[in-house]
Amino acid sequence: MRGLMAPPPASALVRPVRRTDAAAWLAMRRELWPGGSETEHAEEIEEFFSGRAREPLAVLIAEDPEGNAVGFVELSIRPSAHECRTDRVGFLEGWFVAPEARRRSVGRHLVAAAEDWARSQGCSELASDSEAGNTASAKAHAAAGFADVGLVRCYRKDL
Repeated sequence: MRGLMAPPPASALVRPVRRTDAAAWLAMRRELWPGGSETEHAEEIEEFFSGRAREPLAVLIAEDPEGNAVGFVELSIRPSAHECRTDRVGFLEGWFVAPEARRRSVGRHLVAAAEDWARSQGCSELASDSEAGNTASAKAHAAAGFADVGLVRCYRKDL
C-alpha cells in the first residue's frame, strides 16, 4: 500500500564486531566509503582484528531480527573535537545503516551503543563529522540527538 513503511524491527541487536562479520562489515564499509578500494578496506579490517589498528578502537554491528548485519559504527577516542569541552572525546569515525534498514531505529540503536561505549571509556562527550554537503548524514545526526556545531574547513601541508 502506498504510504506505508515497513514496521520497525522488534529490536535491533547491537554487539561488538566478530571476525565472522568481516565480509558484511567490508560490504557496508564499501558503501559508506566508496573511494576506498576493496583491498584497502579489507586490509584495515584485518588490522583491526589483529590488534594493529590505531583506529578504530571499537566496532559495533547492528543485526536485524533474522541475524543479518544491517549497520555498523566505528569508534575512537580523540583528544579534542570541534566545540567539545573535554580532552577525551568519543568519536564516531564511521556510521552506516543499510538502505533497507533506515528509518527503523537501527541508527539510533547504534548511536546509543556508541554512547555506552564512550562512557565506558571515560568520555563525557560523543562527537562526529560528515562532509558539508551530506544532507542525509546531517538529518541522521540530528535525529540521533547530535547538535550541529558548524562547518570546519581543514588544511594540510606536506613538509
